This record gives sequence, structure tokens and C-alpha cells, in this order.
Amino acid sequence: MKIAVLSGGLSTERDVAISSGKKISQALRSKGHKVVLIDVFMGYEEDICDIDALYDEGYEFTPDTSISTDVPDIEAIKAQRRDKSNRFIGEHVLDICAAADITFFALHGGEGENGQLQAAFDLMGIRYTGAGYLASAVAMHKGFAKSIFLQSGVSTPMGKLYDRADFNSGRCAEWENFPCVVKPCSGGSSVGVSIVESKKDYDEALRFAFKYDEEVIVEEYIKGRELSVGLLDGKALPIIEIIPKEGFYDYKNKYQSGAAEDICPAVIDEETTKAIQLEAEKAFAALGLEAYSRIDFILTEDKKFYCIEANNLPGMTPLSLLPQEAKAVGIDYPDLCDLIVELSLKKYALTVR
Repeated sequence: MKIAVLSGGLSTERDVAISSGKKISQALRSKGHKVVLIDVFMGYEEDICDIDALYDEGYEFTPDTSISTDVPDIEAIKAQRRDKSNRFIGEHVLDICAAADITFFALHGGEGENGQLQAAFDLMGIRYTGAGYLASAVAMHKGFAKSIFLQSGVSTPMGKLYDRADFNSGRCAEWENFPCVVKPCSGGSSVGVSIVESKKDYDEALRFAFKYDEEVIVEEYIKGRELSVGLLDGKALPIIEIIPKEGFYDYKNKYQSGAAEDICPAVIDEETTKAIQLEAEKAFAALGLEAYSRIDFILTEDKKFYCIEANNLPGMTPLSLLPQEAKAVGIDYPDLCDLIVELSLKKYALTVR
């Protein structure tokens, strides 16, 4: 098949997306596919674009796969674009993706994960991996996702959604339950997230979160083990436990080698394991997700578990969790990428060829 791998973008997770995109492209080529790796924002900035030649040569927009400990400077990236416009989709991107049998979304955060790009591709008749526009939008918005979890009986921490007007008016000060977690409503990779121990640090945590989003979630802090459950076609994979060397599972600990220990399958009794896996499948179905996803949990000492959030485009970097979980059941990385393509094509009533 011809597969466009769409990466880069303008979210705070740009570096993560590029790392995922490079690895996905290599894996799909190893399975015999013709692959183009393109930055959704920068596009292909050449006056002549021979799309067939790009697929034949295996074009990639960057050799870089590193993930910095710092969040990318998005304004500096915007300034590098040839046409200097703020248009999210770069030159020739739609034509390159339309020429493919399917586009693999190696995107994280922002417009690439929140349903906007999915909706645009639906209107253009371009096939893509993962969930559709509505499920993507709901899963990415932690406030909406939390409401659906509560309505569907999925256990989740209680919380409040605040916008910038609430912060300016002082309404955020009504929160009195500490410790708590403060995080951007539609962010990922724990960018902008703080664990707040007391009221005196609350205002600073809000300011930090509002740097990355116009809406912020404040929720009760649940102390426990950090777990994640990957899902393929709505079925749970083995649970993975993440143990950061220090602090919590933030942006640095997620993507810097040696910063966290991952244990898969997690050492949890069989009854609790099955219960968490069923809860992950329940969350997947409640949000209307498709093909693949990852659901994150906290497990307390008394074996209560809480769904923290859903990831409709899970990371696919060398340190990402979903590939580790798939490997635990004998699915290696190239086969996982191929399977994601196959599962995603189901919604278009196509078969892999």
C-alpha cells in the first residue's frame, strides 16, 4: 500500500509526534509499504511536487528523532514556514495524503488529535488511522471525557472545568480540596500538569496550566500506582505500570531514557487486572473510540482504580507504552503498525492489500 505518515504539527507534543512518525515510517517500510513521512504544518515546500516519486523514494521531511526535555518553541517553528501563513495544513499535504491508501496519524495533541484534522479529512474523503472526529474531540477534551465517564459508570476522579474568565474573575478559588491535580483540558504528555499540595501553590499551578490551554481541569488527587491499558479494536492488552525515578510521570519522565521504569505485565492480582482491563474497554466504548487507544489509570493501595484520561492517538516512540504492551502478547512493532492500519481500514470497508 501507499501510506502517508502525518507527523510534526504545532502542539507542545511536536517532538513526540516526529519521533513516533519516524519509527512508524520505518516499520511500515519493513512490511513492504511505500511510505511518505510529511509534517502536517510545514508540508512539502517545493514548487514541483511529484507525488509518485515521493512514494517511490520514501520521502521523509526530517532525519531528527530526538525529544528535548523542553517543550518545543512553536512560534519559532511557525517562522520557518515558507509562506508564513498560520494555515495548519501545509503545502501539498492534502494531495500527498489523498494519493495514499490511508494516512497514518502520527500526531499528538492540538489539531492533530482533537478531531479537527479528522473532520477535515472526512470532508476531503481521505482515509486515516484511529478514531473519527467526534470521538477524537471528546477524548481530547478532558472535561467532556470526564462527563461521559461519569454518565457511563466509568470510575474517574471528581473534578471541575474552569476557563480563563473563571480565573480572571476569581471563580477558580472556590476549589478547596487539596492535594489536587491541575492540568490543561486538552493537552497531552503531561505538559502543564501540576500536583498541588496546598492552597498557597494553587494559583501558580493554574497560571502554569493556562499557558498551554484556554480551559483547565482541577481534580482530586488520587495517590496510587500509575497504570496504562492499551487497546486494539476495543480489546485490552496487558496492563503496564509506570514507576518514575522521581516525581510523577511528566513530560521529561515520559520521553527521556532511564527516567522511568515500565513493568509489563504489571504485577497485580488476576481479579484486579481483569477488572481494570474491563474498565478500559468500557471507557473505550463510552467515548466511541476506534482501532486503537490507550486508557490511563491510578490504582490505590485498597485496590480501587480510577480512569484518569483516554489517549485516542497513543505515543509510538521507542519509549511509548502501547508498543510495550503489544510486545507482551507477541505483537512486534512493525506488526503493530500494520495491525493499526488494518483495524483503521475496517471503518472504510476496505481490506489490506
